[in-house]
Amino acid sequence: MSKRPTPKATLSTRIADQLRAQIVSGTLTPGSKINLDHLRSQIGVSISPLREAVARLVAEGLVEFEDQRGYAVSPHSLADLDEITNLRVLLETEALHAAITHGDLDWESKVMGSIHRLERTPRAGAVDWEAAHSAFHMALISGCGRPKLLEFCTLLRRQHDRYRHIRMNAELRAAQADRVDTEHRAIAEAAVAREAEHATALLRAHIEATATTLRAQLRT
Repeated sequence: MSKRPTPKATLSTRIADQLRAQIVSGTLTPGSKINLDHLRSQIGVSISPLREAVARLVAEGLVEFEDQRGYAVSPHSLADLDEITNLRVLLETEALHAAITHGDLDWESKVMGSIHRLERTPRAGAVDWEAAHSAFHMALISGCGRPKLLEFCTLLRRQHDRYRHIRMNAELRAAQADRVDTEHRAIAEAAVAREAEHATALLRAHIEATATTLRAQLRT
């Protein structure tokens, strides 16, 4: 039987989850300083789990550390967005291809269940929709059988989502909702039909279409 996590590990994980959500949503803006002493007083924790939590976010590319300057939320830039997009296309399409090749009936059920939930979740409930959206993209690649690849895909999608949350306002998201919904359904159906080349091409176009919109917003 596996050991239960220590209270310290549980606390650092919870802090990391809270900070990650604030960074990805844009509540903590790109380039903003992360003052550990202020956070320690605000949250009411010791410095050790806080350092562990922030170090985890550094490893995920959401926080940067510089000598003499401390921690700060990673900045936004066109070059960074392009790198994230290119890597996401490369790795996520590879994971989807592997999932289509190796995924079983449970994987198919997970994909169709996730697209059903996504389509039935109102966009007005942004938090719920975002959770369903993330679950859909993870379901697509969950059958690849490559845990490390899934981990990298998750990190890249979070970084991409951060750009989307910060650079796309509600009006812009609403204008693109029909396109996004159509693309999600097409990817899911091609995936469970085992049309690997078609499904990966659709996923690539889906990721790049969002990136094109984000690039335009970054230039304004």
